[in-house]
Amino acid sequence: MSLTTGRRRRRKRKASEEETHFALDELINQDILEKILSCLPSSAFFRLRSVCRKWNSVIASTAFRIACSQILYRDPWFLMVDQHLDHSIIFDTSAGNWMKLNKPSRFNEPDWIAVASSGGLVCFRRTSGELMACNPLTGSCREIPPANQAQPPVALAMSSSCNYNGYRIVLVTGELSDLCYRVFDSEIKQWEDEVVLVRAADSSPETEVDETVYFIDKSGDVVATNIQRNPSKQFSAVMSFKNGEEIVYFVSHLGLIVACNLTLGSFHEYPNLLPLCSEYSIDVVLCRKEMMVVLLSEFLETASLRLWKFCEVEREWRQVAAMAPAMSHEFYGKKTDINCIGCGDLILVCLNSIELSRYVMYNVVVDEWVELPGCFVDGKGKDFMAAFSFEPRLEVAV
Repeated sequence: MSLTTGRRRRRKRKASEEETHFALDELINQDILEKILSCLPSSAFFRLRSVCRKWNSVIASTAFRIACSQILYRDPWFLMVDQHLDHSIIFDTSAGNWMKLNKPSRFNEPDWIAVASSGGLVCFRRTSGELMACNPLTGSCREIPPANQAQPPVALAMSSSCNYNGYRIVLVTGELSDLCYRVFDSEIKQWEDEVVLVRAADSSPETEVDETVYFIDKSGDVVATNIQRNPSKQFSAVMSFKNGEEIVYFVSHLGLIVACNLTLGSFHEYPNLLPLCSEYSIDVVLCRKEMMVVLLSEFLETASLRLWKFCEVEREWRQVAAMAPAMSHEFYGKKTDINCIGCGDLILVCLNSIELSRYVMYNVVVDEWVELPGCFVDGKGKDFMAAFSFEPRLEVAV
């Protein structure tokens, strides 16, 4: 074969390859590209800007955010809070790993503390009482005007929907004998009038006396039943809709579960799960749209972590799930505190004490407890006190 013939064949092959290769822009239009990219995992959104100019422009387009809103469900992320009230680490349930939010955001300022979450948003609070709604994925924030409540807050809950940008924040104030609430509505951008709650007739009679009980535990220490929560969980509450009624649930300082029915304007306390003189750590969660209680207690020289649900018909608590003794025994004698958050079928339990720090995910559908891997930043382990769940959505505004 002559040199000229070889060059001619190579030119033909090159021309044939050029004819069969098309730019991505020529294959699909902008609308189709936006719909395809909207289906990517949320963690991929951070990398789209660096692919090319066209993809960078897609992220900022209104049409792309509309396409994202048509995705009915995204695997939740958990915004983690450490003892220094840092909010830069999240756990991605779809990838099963830790991620760092590198974008500067106002909620990373030390005086803002995460206190509630719903949909794609997280609510932050200052110790002076100001509130702020944030989208952790985009970093966008909006301060909320002060409620100017006369009584101290006891619970704060948030509700929103990923299908629209509106959200509501419910602030419950006062004492158990004199509760009231106010609602901030983002649609009208102001607080509604204060509503006084009355005690329901079926409220547990043993909770009428609101006093602190002191007792001596097995190690000889004097223990008070006044539950002390970390700053992120001090006013922790969950909100649900049950039989067309809007209800806010929270744990009182006595460890009692309180339900505030905003629709009926009443409240009541549920019966105790354990005697007041028992040592335990308790938290309330919303899982599969139902209120449930996570309880860590000690019995017969071992620790027990269990999930409970209240049966309205029989007026009693029923156990839903229990961690295997082989996993929970590690918490025995450690004076471990639990802080929990529910999202869909998942419940994340943060267990902390001076001696340990663990994070356990429970899936109510498959009845499985899984311990999350440790988180390391710059070679150093991170210990988290609490977590807040949200759906990572670019389209959710504040």
